[in-house]
Amino acid sequence: MKAKVHITLKNGVLDPQGKAVQHALGSLGFDGVQDVRQGKYIELDIAETDRTKAKATVEQMCRNLLANTVIENYSVELVE
Repeated sequence: MKAKVHITLKNGVLDPQGKAVQHALGSLGFDGVQDVRQGKYIELDIAETDRTKAKATVEQMCRNLLANTVIENYSVELVE
């Protein structure tokens, strides 16, 4: 089973990399960009066939290592 994990900064957390991208886009002539928020995307191949167990395992991975839950949100999508 494949797990797709999206990790983004929580609202209100400063995103200097997003601001740098926004500034660079403006410098390239893309003036309509009002805000940029940067995040992470992680794909995991898991040797688990039970969807409930797989989701619980990946969410534990997120809480323990993949995401800093103080400043980041995460979402998990499972694909068979």
